[in-house]
Amino acid sequence: MAVPKRKVSPHRRGNRRSHDSLKAEAFHECNNCGELKRPHNLCPHCGFYNGREVIAVGL
Repeated sequence: MAVPKRKVSPHRRGNRRSHDSLKAEAFHECNNCGELKRPHNLCPHCGFYNGREVIAVGL
């Protein structure tokens, strides 16, 4: 059975876990309505993408 030969130090353990944290979600301001939206995605509030209306959003 595989058993560690030495205790893993907190520094080495932390280095191993350094990439396990959750990343913050990226948001950008829509050029048309000013609401926050995900980059490279259609704005869910106004229906615009890249300066033109893609879908008509009803009120």
